[in-house]
This record gives sequence, structure tokens and C-alpha cells, in this order.
Amino acid sequence: MKTNGACRCSWANHSPLMQAYHDDEWGVPLHDSRKLWAKLMLDGFQAGLSWATILNKREAIYEAFEQFDPEKVARFTEEDIQRLLKNDKIIRSRKKIESTILGAQIFLKMQAEGEDFSAFCWSFTGGKTLKGDGIHCPAQTELSVTISKALKKRGFKFVGPVIVYAWMQAVGIVNDHSEGCFRR
Repeated sequence: MKTNGACRCSWANHSPLMQAYHDDEWGVPLHDSRKLWAKLMLDGFQAGLSWATILNKREAIYEAFEQFDPEKVARFTEEDIQRLLKNDKIIRSRKKIESTILGAQIFLKMQAEGEDFSAFCWSFTGGKTLKGDGIHCPAQTELSVTISKALKKRGFKFVGPVIVYAWMQAVGIVNDHSEGCFRR
């Protein structure tokens, strides 16, 4: 689809929400540690679901998880899990909720040990955005497998290579905008 005379990636043309996400967020290099972690957790919620479903529930998910403040999320208890499981505005998966709480604890542990999450994430590409060919958009790559293993080694869950690659695209670690896309 064309926007102001330029084309947009075809996947983004299904709704105004997807268009706005594509035009304003997807593929923009993100270097804020907390936002990178929050986006990784949100991508974990996508497992088995469409990204449109996540976008439609994103505000509610952010609200339910205290704007993904890792200090607050890390202290969630069974009572919080039960509250979240009753919230029909979010993805009500116990495993995904527990994974997010664990992810907050790991994020804080990395921070306490002097490891910056952003530096960790971008270290795999030397701090540079990788550029796809604009034609093929893989579900995973060797690099997403490597990053997935590194995240799993630290204890993160819902960080398989496919989820990690979608996250890499979303946070601008890789630029997979299509060949004619105005964001490429």
C-alpha cells in the first residue's frame, strides 16, 4: 500500500492499528534497556497468537504489568497471578505471566551484576542494525538462535528463535522492511 507516495510492507495493511505500528515503531532501533526488555516480554505473549491480537491488547497488558516496570513486576505474587488470570483484557496464560515475572527478576539480576540489557542485546551485532535483503523475511536466523540460547542461559522463557527474531525485527536489531517500503 502507498502512503504519501511511498509503499509500506504488505503485512501492515490489514488495519489502521497495524499501519500505525509499522509506520511508527516496527524496525526503529531501540536502545533503552527497559523498553527492550518490555518488548521482549510482549513478544513472548505472542507465542501461538497473531501480532494483531497483541496490538489490540497491548495497552491493557502494559497496564496489567505496571507499564512493564521490572522492579514492580519482579515482586508479583501468586495473588497478582490470580488477578491477571481473571483479566479478560490481556492474554491469560499462566506460563506467559510467570515468564514475565521471571523475566523481570532476571533483568534486575543482570542490572545488579552490572550488565546493561541494551548493551547485551546489541552486542550480538556490534551495536549496528543488520539489513535484510527486502525480499525474503525469515522466521528465524542463526543469529536469533544464538541470542535465544544466550537468553535461555540466563533463565528467560518464551524466547525461542522465532520469537527472538520477531523481537529483533521489532526493535530494529534487524531491518526487514520490504524492498519498496518507505521505512527501509
